[in-house]
This record gives sequence, structure tokens and C-alpha cells, in this order.
Amino acid sequence: MKKIKLDPYEESIEQNIENFVPVSKRERNKIETIIASANKNKNINIRISANDVARIRELSAAEGLPYQTFITSIIHKYVSGKLVDENSLLKSLQLLGIEPTKHRNHPKHV
Repeated sequence: MKKIKLDPYEESIEQNIENFVPVSKRERNKIETIIASANKNKNINIRISANDVARIRELSAAEGLPYQTFITSIIHKYVSGKLVDENSLLKSLQLLGIEPTKHRNHPKHV
């Protein structure tokens, strides 16, 4: 069997295994149902302008991703607080007196 490399957080869990508290079968089923529900994909239909779709296709191609995967990634980053607004970031850096650096592979915005 292949050995899985654990990150520091996972290692701390393994090291504290003595704190493990077993749950009943009913509780386990409840937890598994919650996890399965959280991981379930949901199809949606949205209307997007043709120009936006064309630009998304260009950007996704530059990233080497199918455009629908690219859109999903953007939405996930937004809802998880990891999508960064470049203009806000640049204004913050300017207020702090920090000169931003240019990224080589950053797609140019239209």
C-alpha cells in the first residue's frame, strides 16, 4: 500500500490519536451524510454575455483549463475568500508605499 505524506496538521492529529472519541453508527452516518452533501456538485444555468464567455475561454486556454472548470475555480476562490481583486490590492500597496512587481505569466486584462 502507498504511504501517504501528511501535512503538519494531519500529523498532529495522528500524534494525538489517544484523544479519539468513537461515535455511534447513527452519528457516523449523520456525519457522512453531511460530508457527502457538502461535496456534492450542483448544476446551474446562468446567462453570460457572449463577450464575457469569449474572454473566459481565452483566459482558461492560457491557464490550460476547460472554460467551465475555470469558471468553477473562480467561483470557488470567491466564496472561499481567496479571489483577490487586483485593483484593490494595488491601491493597498500604493497606500503602504510598496511598489508592486510585474508578473511574467499574468494575463493582461481587457
